Amino acid sequence: MNDAIHSDDAPPPVGRYPHARRVGNLLFLSGIGPRQAGTDEIPGVTLNSAGEVIATDIEAQCRSVFENVRRVLESAGSSWDRLVDVTVYLTHMAEDFETYNRVYAEFFRDHPPCRTTVGISSLPTPIAIELKCIATVDD
Repeated sequence: MNDAIHSDDAPPPVGRYPHARRVGNLLFLSGIGPRQAGTDEIPGVTLNSAGEVIATDIEAQCRSVFENVRRVLESAGSSWDRLVDVTVYLTHMAEDFETYNRVYAEFFRDHPPCRTTVGISSLPTPIAIELKCIATVDD
């Protein structure tokens, strides 16, 4: 089975790709950011009149991206506790890792998935965090 998943509960992808793809009992999520569903608003981002980022609140972005991941998982018939691997991209590793790590620990109290955190210089939209996840789903 190789099925594309599109969730109406999560913000639409910023390109031509599905929110997730199911292959057998694995669910591969595309990169998910903190943008709010139904809007272009990005929690925790302050832009100037030229559309440049002048301030970010990584805690607000973490909470929003975790909620978006949860929505995609549930739309695909999976759940937060079925995550097995998470790759996290941070655009400001030195400044944001401590806060991100604290919020991450709140959301993954029991049986956390494997995790890799990567520092990068930018993402396609003015966000500071993006998650790429793999979860299980029932056949």
